[in-house]
Amino acid sequence: MLFSSLYKKILDTLPTAVIVCDRKGGVRFTNAAFRRYFPTAASRGKRWKDVIGCGERVSACGKGAACASCRLKRLFDGAFDGAKAQSEDIPVTLAENGKKREVSLRLYAVALDRKHCLGLVESIHEQELVKELNTAHSIQQRLLPAGKAAGGVPYAYMYIPCREIGGDLPDVYELDCGSGKNTFGVLADVSGKGIAAGMLSSFVRAGFDRDEPSPARALRRLDVKFRELNLDEKSYITVAAVRIDTAAEKIYYCIAGHNAPLLLRSGENVSEIEMAAPPVSNWFDPFPYENGTMTCRRGDILVLLTDGVTESRNAAGELFGIERVENILLQSDTAQRFIESLQTALKEFCGGSFDDDITAIAFDL
Repeated sequence: MLFSSLYKKILDTLPTAVIVCDRKGGVRFTNAAFRRYFPTAASRGKRWKDVIGCGERVSACGKGAACASCRLKRLFDGAFDGAKAQSEDIPVTLAENGKKREVSLRLYAVALDRKHCLGLVESIHEQELVKELNTAHSIQQRLLPAGKAAGGVPYAYMYIPCREIGGDLPDVYELDCGSGKNTFGVLADVSGKGIAAGMLSSFVRAGFDRDEPSPARALRRLDVKFRELNLDEKSYITVAAVRIDTAAEKIYYCIAGHNAPLLLRSGENVSEIEMAAPPVSNWFDPFPYENGTMTCRRGDILVLLTDGVTESRNAAGELFGIERVENILLQSDTAQRFIESLQTALKEFCGGSFDDDITAIAFDL
């Protein structure tokens, strides 16, 4: 007997679907979760063709016309022949609340011994959550800046989320401000990670007024909308917003608790653009965000970045730090080269994996 009655009872309580098969296509055991997804499967006397309902009228699996393309056969044959676990997406018709729907279940298989193979199916709810995360990731990718120039100003950026859904939001756009097209850059970093952070970053994208020429007024309006959410004190948003007017050679900026933007002046020196203002949050009374201004000239490079860049750590626990960023910027003659060099340096420093979202935008003024 392959499993004792005690083991069968234990396996029947698991939400993970379990099947055990032999080399000839016989089903030796299925637990309750597996039979819920595959109602035609039973613990005795069934074969692979009965599990997936392929309709082949043969006494043994592997003898029918459609067997060469059978995903279940390919999965278990691969598990028996290979040293590693195999996986396949198996189409299934589920009946829920009187309705039928087609889903694709990912089934993993690994050989237990020379005669038996174990198959596992994750919970359908877990799989649907993964699909929803992938969809959210795709949507978030489409919200990223699309072009290489805005308002006549070339720019480059990098965005590396540490999970499927990131909490950083880079945005670049242009707006006619009377004197001509101005370039706007917004970089927000929301608290937390994962799904909640992704939803909050989407709120920033929807709540930041892209028709407002004043970065400060746009931030004040975002602050009002944020307070209406009535979130707890663990939730907050840091933002760096800039308006670049190349005709007037001016940068208008407003920074809400965010990393100081950097300005490389024609390859000579790097200035940090600092502002004493808190993040968008419920920590204090509404803050009267105001614009700062500074001059710029042809050849300057302006950089916005999140703390994920400066606070990245290597295997020894050492921070990447702002000094490394500034040194890379001093050696860069264009925004594109700066972003490429920064990304390469970060990956070499951290070994290619990050604990926080990594985002930076650079503008060629």
